[in-house]
Amino acid sequence: MPLEMNREVFITCAVTGSGSTQDRSPHVPRSPKEIAESAIAAAKAGAAVVHCHVRDPETGVPSRDLALYREVTDRIRDAEVDVVLNLTAGMGGDMVFGDTENPLPLQDAGTDMIGASARVAHVAECLPEICTLDCGTMNFAEADYVMTNTPGMLRAMGQMMTDLGVKPEIEAFDTGHLWFAKQLVKEGVLEPNALVQLCMGVPWGAPDDLNTFMAMVNNVPDDWTFSAFSLGRNQMAYAAAAVLAGGNVRVGLEDNLWLGKGELAQNWQLVERAADIVTNMGARVIGPDEVREKLGLVKRAPVSK
Repeated sequence: MPLEMNREVFITCAVTGSGSTQDRSPHVPRSPKEIAESAIAAAKAGAAVVHCHVRDPETGVPSRDLALYREVTDRIRDAEVDVVLNLTAGMGGDMVFGDTENPLPLQDAGTDMIGASARVAHVAECLPEICTLDCGTMNFAEADYVMTNTPGMLRAMGQMMTDLGVKPEIEAFDTGHLWFAKQLVKEGVLEPNALVQLCMGVPWGAPDDLNTFMAMVNNVPDDWTFSAFSLGRNQMAYAAAAVLAGGNVRVGLEDNLWLGKGELAQNWQLVERAADIVTNMGARVIGPDEVREKLGLVKRAPVSK
């Protein structure tokens, strides 16, 4: 496929994530107030979309607490800056096995398996414009942890998202995830004009070399919209690569803690740097209203408390 650079680029800021980064940087937001304030600052710096997880305010560990999601979304919606809200729905599919000779029973520490409705409960109440759908199961980074998203679970969650009028952002960590996402569109579970995030360099998914990246890009249908990111030191390189390949950009502390060698970043700084890369390439950074028009999003009020 010949490269066709994207000239109208939106930036997503992944504000905090669910990884064990809370003690590695003082800038990783924990409380709903901190997460919202970091998201708002990112929006002011040029992010049209903010992707939010929540954490326990005291420990910083990832959480599924609906009240925390509600506080984050209310704070962002009440801010003076407009931004497209994207909530994770990736929590609740975590399996941690025992040792290699005794894989069962699963370890209590780290295992968090719940049903489809529970995984989407905060989406149903908060009604963000976008929520994520991790479109496959994979060995994920550490020891005996498996990120679990079965075909049946994905069909159920995807249909709930579609029925709610919330656009799924397909999180594709490998080419097979894109294959299954196309099947969900074929089955009518997802709308045809799908949105996908190409997640590069996450062990043990697709490595972030350019050959693999272009294999991922070439598996995205022409009528879909895609963004891409990589982790750590390659985050900004992938901001340029994504635009050059025809896509959009994701940066943020979920994926990278550093602005430069020995210099810890804040979310707004990562967004500002990505925006500079985009504009220096001759493209334009678009805002939330243009993203809504491009993706067919509808900004709605949450379910009443």
